[in-house]
Amino acid sequence: MMRRTLAAIILFLATASPLMAFPQKPSPDDIVRLAWKASNKEDLKTISSLVDEMLQNYAQEARVLASQLSSFPRRDEYDHYKVMSDVATVLFIKAEALMHQGNNAEATKEFKDIIEEYPWAQSFDPSRGDYWSIAEKSKDSIAVMEGKNPYAVKTVKKVLKTIPVVKFPGTEDVVDWTKYGKFLNVGTPNYHYEILDRAGLSAALGEGIYPNIMDIYRDPGYRRALKQGRLKGNAWDFVDTPDLQAAFYKWFSATESWGVRLFYVGQTFEKAGMYARAIKVYDDLIVNFPSTIAWTYWQTPWYPAQAAVYKIKYLLRLHPELHLDLKGCDIRILHPDDPKHYEAITWPGRLIKLTPSQIARQKADGQPDKRPLGQPVYYSGKGQVRFVKYSSGDWQLLVDNKPFLIKGMSYMPTRVGQSPDNGTMVDWMREDDDHDGKIDAPYQAWVDKYGDNKRHSDEPEVGDFYLMKQMGVNTLRIYYQTYMKADKPFLEKMYKRYGFKVAMSNFLGKYAVGSGASWSEGTDYTNPVQQQNMLNYVRQMVMEFKDEPYILMWVLGNENNYGVASNANKVPDAYYKFVNRVARMIKSIDPNHPVAICNGDTLFLDKFAKYDTDVDAFGANVYRGSYGFGSFWEEVKRLADKPAFITEYGCPAYGGQSMTYAQAQQAQADYHKGNWLDILYNSAGYKDGAGNSVGGMAFEWLDEWWKDYSPAIHDTKADVVGPFPAGYYYEEWFGIFGQGNGSQSPYLREGRKVYYTYKALWRS
Repeated sequence: MMRRTLAAIILFLATASPLMAFPQKPSPDDIVRLAWKASNKEDLKTISSLVDEMLQNYAQEARVLASQLSSFPRRDEYDHYKVMSDVATVLFIKAEALMHQGNNAEATKEFKDIIEEYPWAQSFDPSRGDYWSIAEKSKDSIAVMEGKNPYAVKTVKKVLKTIPVVKFPGTEDVVDWTKYGKFLNVGTPNYHYEILDRAGLSAALGEGIYPNIMDIYRDPGYRRALKQGRLKGNAWDFVDTPDLQAAFYKWFSATESWGVRLFYVGQTFEKAGMYARAIKVYDDLIVNFPSTIAWTYWQTPWYPAQAAVYKIKYLLRLHPELHLDLKGCDIRILHPDDPKHYEAITWPGRLIKLTPSQIARQKADGQPDKRPLGQPVYYSGKGQVRFVKYSSGDWQLLVDNKPFLIKGMSYMPTRVGQSPDNGTMVDWMREDDDHDGKIDAPYQAWVDKYGDNKRHSDEPEVGDFYLMKQMGVNTLRIYYQTYMKADKPFLEKMYKRYGFKVAMSNFLGKYAVGSGASWSEGTDYTNPVQQQNMLNYVRQMVMEFKDEPYILMWVLGNENNYGVASNANKVPDAYYKFVNRVARMIKSIDPNHPVAICNGDTLFLDKFAKYDTDVDAFGANVYRGSYGFGSFWEEVKRLADKPAFITEYGCPAYGGQSMTYAQAQQAQADYHKGNWLDILYNSAGYKDGAGNSVGGMAFEWLDEWWKDYSPAIHDTKADVVGPFPAGYYYEEWFGIFGQGNGSQSPYLREGRKVYYTYKALWRS
C-alpha cells in the first residue's frame, strides 16, 4: 500500500537536478520537475519562465485533450492525457507561488483559470502513490486565501438506512452440498461442483443466493425499490450505501460475474448484521465460483472466492455464538500476479455445526483450540533477538529467550501546520516548542477528556509514550534518515522508562534515499555505484545502533516492489538479490539481530522466496479489509517458510457523509480488532492458523494533517478508493488519536474508540 512517507517529498526537493538550459525542446516531465524545485526555493521568476516554456510548447495539445473529457480519465488512460495534466500542474505551481508571496488577487485568477480550463487534470504524487485533482486543490487554495476551511467536518444528515429482507431464507442453515451435487477434481485447477438437484439446492439456499436466479425479481421489495428509483446507477455505487436492501437487490441483479456479485451480496448481509446468511453466501461463492478473477481500483487482480474463505473465518472468530466451524476449506491461487496464467487450486471444505460438547468447551475457555509447538528445530541466530521454528512448523520471535509478539506502532507525531511539502517539518525527537527541556509529543501530550480543545486541571501532561505503554505497545517503527537523525540518548531514555523496542528501518533506495540517484532518475538496483552507496548507508546505520539494547531488528525498504523513484518493480530479480546481499552484510557486522524486508503486500513473494535466503522474516504493508490479511500468512508459509509480520495496517476514523463521526470511530475500532485478531490467530500455537505470524505494526498513532497538501486544514475529502468502511482512504484520519481542531497541537490528544479497543486486546 501506499502509505505517504515523509522522505519522499523531502528527498525529491533535496535531490532534484539544478536548473539548466534545455538543449532542445524540453519534455513536460522536465518542466514539471524543475518547476517543483523552483517552488521549493520560492523562485517565482524561474517558475514563470518554466510556465512560459510549457505553454509555448504544449498549451495547444493540452487544450485539445481537455476538450475530450467530461470526467476524470480512467487510470489506464492517464498517460494519454498526461500532457494536459502536466500543463495544469505547472500553472498550479505558479499560482501557489503567487499565493505564498501574498499576491492573492493574481493567485486567485490563476487558480480559477485552471479550474475552468483543466477541470479533469490530475497530478500523480509518487510520494503518496496516488493522483490528486488539480482543480480541487485550486479550489482549496482559494478557500484558504478567503479564510475558509473547505473540509470542516459537517454534520451528517439523516440518511435512509435499510437492511435486506429475504422473502424465503432457505430450508437449511448450513447446506449439505453432497445432497444436491458432486465435488469433482478437488485439490486441482479443474475443480468443479456439479449440481444434480437444482430445485433442492435452490430451496436449501433461499432467495438471493445462486442458483436462485429469478426469485428475486418476483420479490415485492425488489419491485418497490425499482419503482422508487433506489436501484438507479452502477452496482459499484452501492458498495458503501446505507440502503442495504437496495444494495442486496442491485448486486444480485448486476452484470458483473457471479463470483463478484455473490461477494458483495455477502458483504451486504454482513453489514446488516445478518452474519449467518453472509456466511451462507460466501460459502456458495467458494463452492461454485472459486476461480473468479476481478480487478481492484489499482487495476491489480483480485480473487473474490479466496477472500470469501477468510471472510468466513473472520466472522466465525468474532461471532462464536453462531456455533459454526469451517473445515478443510482452502483456495490457493498459483501465479496470482499473472492474470493470464493464474490457477485456482480448490478445496471447498465444509461448514459444520458445533456439537453440544464443542459449544460447551468453547464457552468455557473462550479461546480457539491450540496445538503443541513441539521442539525447536531452527534458530535464526544466537543473539538476544532471534526467530525460532518448532517441529510443528510454527515460528516465534524470541527476545532474551522469551516469546515476543510485536505490538507495534508507526509513530510520527506531526504538528498541525507543518509539512514536508514546504520544508517546515520538524524532527519530533528534538521538538521542544515551549523550551522547557521536555520533548513535546512523547512527554507532554495530554488527553482532551471533554472534547472542548482546552486543557483543564484534571487533564495532566502524560505524553504519548505513557499512553502507548498503557495501550500495550512494545515496539516502535523508526526510519534511519541522515536529515532527521535518530537521537540515541532520546531512544535510550525511552527504552529505560517504557521498554519499547525499535524496528530500525532503512528505505534501501526507495524514494532514491541513500542510493545517490536523483528523484527523477530513481534508484537503479542494477547500478553498481548506487548499490555501493546503499550498502554504505545501511552499514552506517548498523554500526551506529547495533549495540543499543532497544534494537529489535533491521527492516529493509518500504514496499520498494511497488516502484516509486526506483525500478524495483521493473527489475525484481535484481532488487531481491540486492536485498539478500545487504542482509548478508548486516549479519557480518551484527549477528545479534535479525533482518527483515518491508514488502508491498505479497507482490513478488516468489522472488523473495527464491533469492532472500539470508533475510530472516517477511514483513509487508498490507491493507485488505476489516477481515484481516486473507491468504497472506499461508502464502508466505508455503512459498518462503519464514516468520511474517505486518509492517503497516490501519483504517481512517472518518467515514464521509454516510457515517457520523461516532460511527466512523466504531468502524475504525472494529477494523483494527479484526486485523489484530487475524495477526494473533495466525501466530504460533493456534490450531487453525498458519502459525508464522510474529506480530504487526498499526498505522498510525496520530492524524497527520499535511497529507492532503493543506497542513493547517484537517482534510475530509475522499482520496482514492480503498478497502475501508466508507470505501476511501481519507489519509489524514488514520490516527489512533486525533488532534481536535488543531489549536492545541502538538499536545492535545483526542481519544478514539480504537485506543480502548487495543487496551483490551493488547493488555489482556
